[in-house]
Amino acid sequence: MSTTISLTTTEQNTILDSLSDRMDSGKLRIYAGTVPADADAALSGNTLLAECTLSATSFNAAASGSMTANTVTGDTSNNASGTATFYRVIDNASPEAVVVQGTVGTTGSGASMTLSDVNIVAGGTFDVDSWTIGF
Repeated sequence: MSTTISLTTTEQNTILDSLSDRMDSGKLRIYAGTVPADADAALSGNTLLAECTLSATSFNAAASGSMTANTVTGDTSNNASGTATFYRVIDNASPEAVVVQGTVGTTGSGASMTLSDVNIVAGGTFDVDSWTIGF
């Protein structure tokens, strides 16, 4: 049975702040390949392009049902070359527990994470330009 619900902005902010707490000091992994159906789905032939560390306070306090990432420590030696298509954040307390998954793209793409260039080069550097999560 499918049911549609609506959350108040206050409840959305509470959920996002809780999510942010799990991501504090976590790992941000950037992948190439087909985006899995959801964050629970196993990776299937995806290539890990870069891995970054989130700051101790990964996101600002949620407001109006969204939150924006604070500084992300970039990858100074990318794992592989490829076109970035999605990201996953790994829980700060559990080294392989996925907290959230989202798409990456350039400005205007509609992706939740904006990169200046989605073409990642092995051994190069990777930085996040803009990243917002919300309802």
